[in-house]
Parts: sequence; structure tokens; C-alpha cells
Amino acid sequence: MRLSAPRPRLEFHRPTPGEELIHFEHLKKVFGPKRVFDDLELSVCAGETLVVIGGSGSGKSVLLKCLIGLLYPDGGRIIFQGQDLTRFREEDFFAVRRHVAMVFQGSALFDSLTVGENVAYPLREHFPELSPEEMARRVAEKLAWVNLPGTEGMMPADLSGGMRKRVGLARAIATDPEVILWDEPTTGLDPVTTRSINAMINSMKERLGCTSIVVTHDMVSAFELGDRIAMLADRRIVQVGTPEEMRRSTVPEVRAFLDARRAEFSPQGVGA
Repeated sequence: MRLSAPRPRLEFHRPTPGEELIHFEHLKKVFGPKRVFDDLELSVCAGETLVVIGGSGSGKSVLLKCLIGLLYPDGGRIIFQGQDLTRFREEDFFAVRRHVAMVFQGSALFDSLTVGENVAYPLREHFPELSPEEMARRVAEKLAWVNLPGTEGMMPADLSGGMRKRVGLARAIATDPEVILWDEPTTGLDPVTTRSINAMINSMKERLGCTSIVVTHDMVSAFELGDRIAMLADRRIVQVGTPEEMRRSTVPEVRAFLDARRAEFSPQGVGA
């Protein structure tokens, strides 16, 4: 529920790696009769890549959208940089989205804008004082980072699925965010393109020193990317652990999920 007062203000500081950056506390979310979260608890540390796994409809993407204010929880708190985001109004999230960027599952590009205009969009929103030359330089830089140099004049309709994902990434990192949210970044991609996207996710961590939350059902990506993996099931986080800890988990929900996807990521089996 959005509260009217007092008016919050985000004052961002770069946290020490390993410091708690985000905390979902007793989070609740419902859509009509469907309960998505019920007393969900999850912490994210600065500098880590946290992968959130779970079955379809378990609420993985909802969690990301609650963090950046696209959805509002029905109970609990979301603490970011020591401030409760559930007290923020829609206009207050403008500052949050300067520091927390999201790469959407379908890329969410503006079809009527060129690639360059898509990537420049958050720069125009958050840094309107930039000169056209500096904005063009930053757009070119970010497109080069995702291996799409010189594509500024192309239209989204002319891009492959993998290229659209990379343009979506370039747009997300245009403002050099401290946190990147990845919503099913490899869905619908072939194995070669999937490996390319995973490599880019890792490279962004190195280039930007950012924190990442990756939502996926792709276990190859989950084990390749995650410093820690969180399993969402039965409206809550049932376990958080390193990839090795999750491989050897005895938690029933985790065991059932990984066993169902065994052939996807381990020819010798999950516990091998």
C-alpha cells in the first residue's frame, strides 16, 4: 500500500561489496484470489549475482517489478539502501530507476524508435543536461559493450531475438546502474546466443561492479551465473545457497525442481 507521508528521498551511496543492499521483508502480494507471496524473506548483497529460480507462475518476475515500483506489495517491506521502498510514490521511483535498471524478458524496445534512440531513452530521462555529442558517445559506447557497434540507425523490427536482448541490455546499462534486474534473459534463445548473453551478464559485473538479480528457469544459466541461488516456491523463498549447495539440496521443493530439470544442466545428474 502506498502511503502519503512522509515524502521519502533516495540518497544513494555505493555499498561495500558483501554488504546487504536489498532486503525483501515479510513480503506479501496478491492478485485477486491468487496469493503470490506470503511472508517472503530475501536479502541481496552488494556486488553479487543472485539468481532466482522457480516454476512458472511462482512470482519470480513479480519480485523484480515490486523492487522498481511497477507493482506494489500488499504487505511487508522492501528495504533498498536503508530506505523502505513501499513508502515511495510513483514519482519517487524515478530516482530508484536511475540506480536500478531492468532488462525485460521481451526486451521491451520502442518499435517506433531506432536502436540508438532506444538506448538514449534513459539518458534523456535521467541526464537531460547531456549534450547531443556526449549522449551519442555514451550510446555508441554501450552498443559496443554488447557487441553491436554501429547499429544506432537500425530499427527493432530488423533485429534478431538475440540482438533485441542485447539492445535491451545496452539501454539498461546506459546510466551505469548499480543494480541490474534480468527477467528471463535467455528465454527463447538458442544455446549459442544463450552463452553469449550469459557472458555479457558476467562482463557487466566486471565493467560496472554492479549487483545483479537474475530471474530464470534455465538451470544452465543459473549455475553458470549465480554467486547464490534462491528457490521460490509455495509463495516464499524455500532455500538460498551457493550453486553447489543447491545442487546437493535436500529441501523437497528444490529437489523436485532440480530433478525435473536434471538433463538440462548435468549429464551425470544433479548430485554428481
